[in-house]
Amino acid sequence: MAVARPVCSHSCLFLSFSLVSLIFFFFFFSNSLLSDPNLRISRGTVETGINVFVAELPRSLNYGLLDKYWSSPPDSRIPSDPDHPTRRPGKYPENPLIKQYSAEYWIMGDLETPPEKRIGSFAKRVFSKSEADVVFVPFFATLSAEMELGNGKGSFRKRSGNEDYQRQRQVLDFLKNTQAWKRSGGRDHVFVLTDPVAMWHVRHEIALSILLVVDFGGWFRLDSKSFNASTSFPERIEHTQVSVIKDVIVPYTHLLPRLHLSRNQRRHSLLYFKGAKHRHRGGLIREKLWDLLVDEHDIVMEEGFPNATGREQSIRGMRNSDFCLHPAGDTPTSCRLFDAIQSLCIPVIVSDNIELPFEGILDYSEFSVFVSVTDALTPKWLAYHLRSFSERDKESFRSRMAKVQSVFVYDNGRADGIGPIQPDGAVNHIWKKVQQKVPMVKEAVIRERRKPVGTSVPLRCQCI
Repeated sequence: MAVARPVCSHSCLFLSFSLVSLIFFFFFFSNSLLSDPNLRISRGTVETGINVFVAELPRSLNYGLLDKYWSSPPDSRIPSDPDHPTRRPGKYPENPLIKQYSAEYWIMGDLETPPEKRIGSFAKRVFSKSEADVVFVPFFATLSAEMELGNGKGSFRKRSGNEDYQRQRQVLDFLKNTQAWKRSGGRDHVFVLTDPVAMWHVRHEIALSILLVVDFGGWFRLDSKSFNASTSFPERIEHTQVSVIKDVIVPYTHLLPRLHLSRNQRRHSLLYFKGAKHRHRGGLIREKLWDLLVDEHDIVMEEGFPNATGREQSIRGMRNSDFCLHPAGDTPTSCRLFDAIQSLCIPVIVSDNIELPFEGILDYSEFSVFVSVTDALTPKWLAYHLRSFSERDKESFRSRMAKVQSVFVYDNGRADGIGPIQPDGAVNHIWKKVQQKVPMVKEAVIRERRKPVGTSVPLRCQCI
């Protein structure tokens, strides 16, 4: 009598069991990823976020400064200061000279948001230094500097009687006494220095830290003897200054409202610019460009101040022009670039030494026109070049620009700045760039620790 063979062999049963286990593991792992707010899935890869410890500075160095600002007299530098006599306690100033640098407020607001509401945040706040990738320094350095500048440049440059210097000193004295600073020499500490003069008096003491800056213009020492229009800054950067290797370029806060692509209308001007004609240092090119372009029939060059009237003029001008001119000023960039992006006005960047936020994540050539200083200063060249772009070219620029407008937005819609942020906004992109610096920082810390006592090795940060 023949013995019936099993329908499935042992190997078949084993394969079936393995397949079921694999499927179970896949669904379990996938659900775990999706339920973990500290993980992000982007283009098929898992982003783990960055762990941030917030240094325990007193409130007087951040939100307390806002209280002090709102009790101060009007800013003498700006006509019709929008913050006075109106009072908005707890809110960052609307004064455009200060608001354009407000990154410190929005980054801090994200970290102050309760954990259960921070689902979209790339940065995870931790409360143990041992768990942290970086230490965030919650000092409103820009607000502190601007409040002192409002008293006049003379007092700002002096240390005696300078309240901003006293606050800078208070921050550094506190940090240098912490184990976190002593462990890394400050290399893993993150400072927000969007104003070119923020932390002016103590920069040499934070040279090794991760600095969030809008550009490098305020950090270069210009050699006036070797200055010319095409080489505004030295080729090499001393280690006591800034570097694209360790630091992060962040956006200015845009001052003009966002124009959605669906609401874009026919534009009647070729090129638009509004700002001060006369600037210093690398901004000398602006005056030369002005003289070359001011008489072109479809180019609008307006001189004005960023007060309420100037704001409305800028909105109309940028939304009515195909291209917006972005020449260097006192520094290589300005908030004008980000106003242009929000206005869907194609930026024309004439600034040979410019550094831009989030490069490597974004390709600015997809929605901007880059022009060398030499070409821009050739009579008739720039207008002829811009007129060579077809309507289809300009529509493509604007379409690609519309896709990245949110990347440059800080505002979370909350009056006090504390609340959930836009997942695809500026704050998350900043932390993604900071995370890229972490491996290098950890390597530098370990290398520093193994040096024999008394060894002196020159710091090298001659940057690309």
